[in-house]
Amino acid sequence: MTSGPNVLSIVLAGGEGKRLMPLTADRAKPAVPFGGTYRLIDFVLSNLANSDLTKICVLTQYKSHSLDRHITTTWRMSQLLGSYVTSVPAQQRTGKLWFQGSADAIYQSMNLINDEDPDYVVVFGADNIYRMNVEDMVNAHISSGMDATIAGIRVPRRDASAFGIIDADASGKIARFLEKPDDPPGLPDSPEESFASMGNYVFTRRAFVDALNADAADADSRHDMGGNIIPNFVDAGRAQVYDFTSNNVPGATEKDRNYWRDVGTIEAYHSAQMDLVSVDPEFNLYNRKWPIWTSQAQLPGAKFTLRGTAEDSIVSAGCIISGGDVDRSVFSPDVKVEKWARIEESVLFSGCRIGRNAVIRRAILDKNVVVPDGVEIGVDHDHDRARGFHVESGITVVAKNVVVPSNT
Repeated sequence: MTSGPNVLSIVLAGGEGKRLMPLTADRAKPAVPFGGTYRLIDFVLSNLANSDLTKICVLTQYKSHSLDRHITTTWRMSQLLGSYVTSVPAQQRTGKLWFQGSADAIYQSMNLINDEDPDYVVVFGADNIYRMNVEDMVNAHISSGMDATIAGIRVPRRDASAFGIIDADASGKIARFLEKPDDPPGLPDSPEESFASMGNYVFTRRAFVDALNADAADADSRHDMGGNIIPNFVDAGRAQVYDFTSNNVPGATEKDRNYWRDVGTIEAYHSAQMDLVSVDPEFNLYNRKWPIWTSQAQLPGAKFTLRGTAEDSIVSAGCIISGGDVDRSVFSPDVKVEKWARIEESVLFSGCRIGRNAVIRRAILDKNVVVPDGVEIGVDHDHDRARGFHVESGITVVAKNVVVPSNT
């Protein structure tokens, strides 16, 4: 789209991610590792970059150091051609307050829009797992003549009460935007499905700026994109839905086409990691026509010694499986597993050390966790809780830098 309209992309990455604690105790949610070598934010940034939308501002706030560092060291584009990815922290430009909501975050960062002077503004979240050709959505917005376009994913109507729901007519024009309705409306062409909002938006610049200014002046507003800005466009009859099933991503398989996951809970995060490791994965990381970009660790290849094995697993660079057995698990770089250890359906972040005869089952171990010889995690949840570990939905989470006490 380099020769087309000027588009500014704003990525909302200030979320605290309370439901992912303790993984977010020391980092912003978009900085949480995923898939071995990636951070959550790499998925939205890759979608934008692959779509040739390369003027990107990432709005940060909560414990953003590791996120800022990742963006600075990884997402470097040539400014010679006008491309950039820049991290923008909360700056209190409009008063002595931090961001009061997602709409307020953009309002407080209005200088970004004024400086770039775009024709259209793309606003995406920073922490979902999916592939999307954003250029398709921008083109659909331009063709419609509407002021706002909201990406909608089809979900079974019986499950739709868990989402913000878009009620649109056959032409795509939105009649209502409903927050977790008890009786979700069906689709004109599929009564047993509903449109759930993906939290991805495209706006015509002038109308968007007007809406942000009006929202900022409303003392009763929660200053939320989904709760305030979008309903105002809907009420004005100026919003349409973009059907995610119409999105065309090069190299997508039938199985992972239109895949989208909100990984906002420990259960959802763990489940999405397990999506990656099957022979025919729900989400295919290996689509070379639409790659997920990140910086790769400068480490030697993974090594398996003393008959160490890994089945249906992702094992990143620098890992050493020395006589242990790994099954349906995802390892970030520089994980070491000693002889006779057993790891099942688990996610291990960088620097973890697993001793001999240890057992790790349905667990998430944050960076640099040390598990001594013979110690079990995820086997007895009462014992896990007694040791101070977080247990949720049958998944044990061990926080960053914990050295687990030995059994002796």
